[in-house]
Amino acid sequence: QVQLVESGGGVVQPGGSLTLSCAGSGFTFSDYWIYWLRQIPGQGLEWMAAISTFGATAYGESLEGGFIISRDNEEAKAYLQIVYLKPGDTAVYYCAAEKRFTRATLTFEYEIWGRGTQVTVSS
Repeated sequence: QVQLVESGGGVVQPGGSLTLSCAGSGFTFSDYWIYWLRQIPGQGLEWMAAISTFGATAYGESLEGGFIISRDNEEAKAYLQIVYLKPGDTAVYYCAAEKRFTRATLTFEYEIWGRGTQVTVSS
């Protein structure tokens, strides 16, 4: 079964940090760009970061704060490290996979899509 499964979300205090994980299975993980997008309540999907098959990275131009995307092809996992979390970072965070580079914010633009993990930033 082809799938991506996100984990690592939860409730974090402002100023805290999290590392989200994205585990791929059922496909050749190393053949795909991996993306992180998020959906803030009441808003559309926001494109956050991408990492190529060999580790080149790209980040959303409107992002503020610390976000670091990484991957481990041997483990078929990707990660998004988020530091200095703010209440405005409260969202469902999704990972997605696609063989080409894209900054699309529509789910059908990605071949594989995870179910998301909730991050809530609150004191």
